[in-house]
Amino acid sequence: MSIEITMPRLSDTMEEGTLVKWRVKPGDEVASGDHLADVETDKATMELQAFDDGKVAALAVEEGDTVPVGSPILVLAEDGESLDDAAAALDGASVSSGGDSASVAASEGGVAVADPPQTDTATTISGRPSESTGSRLRVSPVARKIAEEHGVDVTVLKGTGPDGRIIKRDVLAVVEGQSTQAAAPAPTQAAKAKAATTPSVPVAAVGMEAKTINLTNMRKTIARRLVESKTTVPHFQVSMSINMDPLMDLRKTLNVQLEAQGVKLSVNDFITRATALACLSHPAANSSWNGDTIIQHGTVNVGVAVSLPEERGGGLVVPVIRDAQNKGLRQISEETKRLAKKARETGLSPEEMADGTITLSNLGMYGVDQFTAIINPPQSVILAVGGAIEKPVVRDGQIVVGHVMSATLSGDHRVIDGAQGAEYLASFKQLLENPASLLV
Repeated sequence: MSIEITMPRLSDTMEEGTLVKWRVKPGDEVASGDHLADVETDKATMELQAFDDGKVAALAVEEGDTVPVGSPILVLAEDGESLDDAAAALDGASVSSGGDSASVAASEGGVAVADPPQTDTATTISGRPSESTGSRLRVSPVARKIAEEHGVDVTVLKGTGPDGRIIKRDVLAVVEGQSTQAAAPAPTQAAKAKAATTPSVPVAAVGMEAKTINLTNMRKTIARRLVESKTTVPHFQVSMSINMDPLMDLRKTLNVQLEAQGVKLSVNDFITRATALACLSHPAANSSWNGDTIIQHGTVNVGVAVSLPEERGGGLVVPVIRDAQNKGLRQISEETKRLAKKARETGLSPEEMADGTITLSNLGMYGVDQFTAIINPPQSVILAVGGAIEKPVVRDGQIVVGHVMSATLSGDHRVIDGAQGAEYLASFKQLLENPASLLV
């Protein structure tokens, strides 16, 4: 019996998901736990894993399609079952099949639909016979609609979708090419003569491309939550400058000693631990707003902001280092590197981003001196740290060159007062300026 896989609910607020990339194709053998696809939710791009063994019989949606939670997206054939029989189990939904069936994957607005009946000879959108093949022409409804609007002959296109299917990007490539390659009228004799007598002038620089970018589900969620935070949370900021010379020296010494073990501590690892330890003395910074109550958390879960590359939609995700107050520098370093790598390559699970109690945002690696960050509700504090910048400083009445880092705390004034924020930041500064305290 075939196994139908539907769009799962990968987060508590997810209503629909976008199939970003298929990691399998019809005919592939898969086992439980295998990576089937990358799915973008309202929070992040995450892995869709198989929970059964089987052979991929059909893909019900194409890359880029957004479908509601619970919609069929893939069907597996069990051992001994033909791919065509398994694909037929989608009960009329149009799929991209690995068997000999003529069914084709198609979706419009997230709902799987069947292509209209065709004769044995494929036809173009204008009804002309296809010159490329005597089999059915595979065109998604979205691609067909765009082709009709722009007069594109789909029979001459080479599809890049599953099994050679013509999809949206194939038609758009032709449309964009037509707009940029339109022939200019031939110059007249008078125009040629004028051009020959007109002195040449420098060519103006090419302008930037104007375009409209559709928001991903994650970008929509980021926009909504940031607006909610800035309009409903009374932010305040306090800043301090921190002498980073002792930490830089200690880090260099430790990394030389740990090099043989393949361990390299970053400045951010020290900052993460200091963020957690300072909360032990200042629980207001590790608290959450809960309407008519304030929740002081019994453990420190530090969220570490991670930027995503453009190919994964850009934006930020915040993996969480749980119980950070009880973890040493090496463990914090390992977890941070692992979570950041997973976030940028395959996506994080909801559990890996849940339950943060305070957030750290570090833009020092970009050369940023100082900035302020927006609170991540219901948390009460986010720390924004810049780089450890070499600059002239006054030490013992003398001007010397030292490493100085700026740290800015943004606090929710409903939960934490300005004086409490300053006291927390003073403890944070004390820990970093005496980094041996971070080793115990």
